[in-house]
Amino acid sequence: MEDRFADERVIKRLLDHAHTWVFVGLGDNPERTAYDQARRIQSRGKRVIPVHPDGRAVLGEPGHRSLSEVPDRADVVAVYRRSEHAGQVVDEAIAAGAGAVWLPLGVIDEAAARRALDAGLDVVMNRCPAVEWALRGGV
Repeated sequence: MEDRFADERVIKRLLDHAHTWVFVGLGDNPERTAYDQARRIQSRGKRVIPVHPDGRAVLGEPGHRSLSEVPDRADVVAVYRRSEHAGQVVDEAIAAGAGAVWLPLGVIDEAAARRALDAGLDVVMNRCPAVEWALRGGV
């Protein structure tokens, strides 16, 4: 995997300054990684927008069935789907005008990441937001 998908400056900028995080794959199950990560991001004052096929509200935020239904621009689209589905989500993030895509640990699609970079989005891949905050002295 290319190091440019784990650029420390990009990670720091997104963690520090991105306000609106759209979590694709975020359902209302607190046992799932997406829920835990969204809760952590929300606890840092960020807005979390859930996208899941059931469209349920999660963490007090109204849910959406698809990324195209989200009315607000995403600073970051966090892709909590399996790698084989990540490319489609990345393409939707590009079409929606997102500022960045974040593919967490184990979600790897280098071709999609390159498409996002070519479209001008910041890309973080195979990194955990909570771990990255901890490495920077956060909790």
